[in-house]
Parts: sequence; C-alpha cells; structure tokens
Amino acid sequence: MQDSVNAYTTMQKQHLTGRELEASVLSRAGLMLKVVKDNWNAPDRDAKLNEAIKFNQKVWSFFQAELSDPSNPLPKNLREDILNLSLFLDKRLFEVMAYPDPEKLDIVIDINFNIAAGLRTNAGQ
Repeated sequence: MQDSVNAYTTMQKQHLTGRELEASVLSRAGLMLKVVKDNWNAPDRDAKLNEAIKFNQKVWSFFQAELSDPSNPLPKNLREDILNLSLFLDKRLFEVMAYPDPEKLDIVIDINFNIAAGLRTNAGQ
C-alpha cells in the first residue's frame, strides 16, 4: 500500500507547477502540525511533533535560500517580507521545541495554510 502512495505522490509532484508544488508542501507542513495539535495527548506526540517541526524547518529553510538569491524574480520588498516571516516562524518553532504547547502551533499552521491558499489562487494567473 505504501508503495502505491509513494508512486502516486511522485507522479503528482512531476505534474505540479512550481507554485502548486510550493502550495502542496506548505499544506503538508501545516497539516503535520495540525495533526500533532489535534492529538496533543497521544503517546507518540513528541516524535510526531519533532517530525513536523523538522519538516517545517526544511520547508522554510528552502524558501529562505530561494528568497536570498539575488536572481530571485520576486520584488525585493516581497522577498524581504517573506524572509522576515520565515524568521518569525523559525523562532516560534524553536520556542515550541523548548516549551511545547499546542496553542503555539496555531500561528504556524495558519501561516502555512494561508500562504498555500494564496499560491493556489495565483497559480493559474
């Protein structure tokens, strides 16, 4: 079954545009945190939280690298705003690692889902 899921995921990634892929990854990052938040008292919470935080950090590190590239086509002000947002998210994720609290995840989940929605809205334009 997992092989079928992996094959579907790989095929889906091959057919996504850059914005659609970014939206998909951000949605996954938000969903991973939401599942942890919704199951906060689960016995495997610490492992799932660590996995979700690491995934979110990788996603936002990728965005940081892309946005720091001088040849990035986005307007400078927008790049700087998103970089500042990513720094805020980094701080929040480190705070959650140090002092776990499900309510601290809300802002990260919301940002991931809202940016993903914006990318999907603009993907066809």
